[in-house]
Amino acid sequence: MKTTLTALAVALAAMIGVSHVANADALDDIKKSGKIRIAIDLGVPPYGMTDAQMKPTGLDVEAAEMLAKDWGLQFEHVPTTGASRIPSLQTGKADLVISSLSYTAERAKVIDFSLGYAVLRTVIAAPKSVALKSLADLDGKTVGTVRGTTHDTQLTREGPKGMKLVRYEDDATETQAFLSGQVDIFSTAEMMVPQIDKKNPARQVELKFVLDNFKLAVGVKKDEKRLVDEVNAWIAANLKNGRLNELNKKYFGDDLPELILKQ
Repeated sequence: MKTTLTALAVALAAMIGVSHVANADALDDIKKSGKIRIAIDLGVPPYGMTDAQMKPTGLDVEAAEMLAKDWGLQFEHVPTTGASRIPSLQTGKADLVISSLSYTAERAKVIDFSLGYAVLRTVIAAPKSVALKSLADLDGKTVGTVRGTTHDTQLTREGPKGMKLVRYEDDATETQAFLSGQVDIFSTAEMMVPQIDKKNPARQVELKFVLDNFKLAVGVKKDEKRLVDEVNAWIAANLKNGRLNELNKKYFGDDLPELILKQ
């Protein structure tokens, strides 16, 4: 009888342990650790980049540092690329992604999103000599894009059948491919175009047309509701007090659009 009771106790303890693991909460884990790991791509200026001392900086970096400080946590930067942002959440390498990540229905199937904290416009760019006005003009053309980005998804879905997509792992690699003449037409974030032009004025790159406008949001592992709610409360407070707007003005020279301010 004693053996039976002992076995039941062990089984009950195991069940409680399993239940505790199943109900583990990311927000509690973060607070207990005293640090927050945030994935940011440093190859997408001015959202993520390095300064003259090779230290991480940019709108996303400052937003991440601000969040960590407000939460009383140590900020830990997790290096990432456009393609590895979501996997960094799924594999537990990062607690949050603040990395020019825009909401899409496809992405929302595998991760959760916060309110928008900034905006991004995706565009098609090419040398001045190349005439392009719409997606239809890409028929028969080779177009560079960054793997796993919204512009990759949009071009794959909406681009003409005769268009050939060449995918690069990050913005820096795509930029180098354009500057070296490997590709003439490419998709990118709007703010990247003038920076690319500065690197090689002879290429005479310019914005041809806008693909889409996106809210940038914080990515969170699926089904971590308390963590999403906490991030949303932080974003709402910092939109109200103007700190996120000041951050946008610092890097883009103007106020956040109504798309963000009136969420």
